[in-house]
Amino acid sequence: MSQKLRAGIVGGTGMVGQRFVQLLDQHPWFQVTAIAASAKSAGKTYEQSVQGRWKLDSAIPEDVKNIVVQDAMDVENFASQVDFIFCAVDMKKDEIKALEEAYAKTGTPVISNNSAHRWTADVPMVVPEINPEHLEVIAAQRKRLGTETGFIAVKPNCSIQSYVPALHALQEFKPKHVVVSTYQAISGAGKNFTDWPEMLDNVIPYIGGEEEKSEQEPLRIWGNVDNGEIVKASEPAITAQCIRVPVTDGHLATVFVSFEKTPTKEEILDRWAQYKGRPQELGLPSAPEQFITYFAEENRPQTGLDRDIERGMGVSAGRLREDSLHDFKFVGLSHNTLRGAAGGAVLIAELLKAEGYIQPK
Repeated sequence: MSQKLRAGIVGGTGMVGQRFVQLLDQHPWFQVTAIAASAKSAGKTYEQSVQGRWKLDSAIPEDVKNIVVQDAMDVENFASQVDFIFCAVDMKKDEIKALEEAYAKTGTPVISNNSAHRWTADVPMVVPEINPEHLEVIAAQRKRLGTETGFIAVKPNCSIQSYVPALHALQEFKPKHVVVSTYQAISGAGKNFTDWPEMLDNVIPYIGGEEEKSEQEPLRIWGNVDNGEIVKASEPAITAQCIRVPVTDGHLATVFVSFEKTPTKEEILDRWAQYKGRPQELGLPSAPEQFITYFAEENRPQTGLDRDIERGMGVSAGRLREDSLHDFKFVGLSHNTLRGAAGGAVLIAELLKAEGYIQPK
């Protein structure tokens, strides 16, 4: 690209916002030109606003240190400075809905990391390798919002990306029943061990709202577009338990699955190895070359060893074997703040740009 698109980050001081800042540093297509957060951070430089609460191992990128943080509620002014925004704010759901729609109505595309619009009928919730066709509903959404260029697209919950890709690659065999338990890192709550010392040497068998998301959001991803709305799929039936475990990053899942048309183990491994989606076809900058990586070793994938596969944008699987109650069982793993959060949203933005939905203002 001769000129990079101007990206704004709304909610840029939180953990996911910090990931956006990190991932967009030296991005070939996008450049962060504006950052917004709460009123208490407004007026400070970005470096000042995250002083003492920068949660990532890498240093704050030089290009953003001196960007003056703006008030996220100053919608018109902020939107005028960017071609599109990433949104990762910590607010009530109805407030997030109103804020994202306000940005969209200015003609600004919004790529959201928040859950507020995941069930809005004409808002696509996208894993780019799985359901890029859902972007078709943007036309209906624009009509509803009264804008020619603005819209909202959302990223699904981070936990489902540890197992949904592996199941999606097997759709020809029609999964019927899925039993999944997820073992989720503390960064999924926006925390590290300094913030949350109670998690050291501890497991908490409850994450508020997570099990419903894990059971229902895959059905929306596997749904179809009908008359400008996304209608969720009716199968497979999914039941989930979601558990917080003492690791920094990476969500691991144990999965049991029954099929309408039972595949062989060899067929499953072949489909995982061969699977490619639209990001791989387009060669998008953040796309993993190998979307699903299978480990034959009995003790893999491991969260600490394998969460960063394909720069944290790939997913991995292991321990595939027949089961006594279901057809097969396996283990899945994804990086929750890269593939599952900011990285997944950046990949959505790349797809939207490549397909012509995001353009310079």
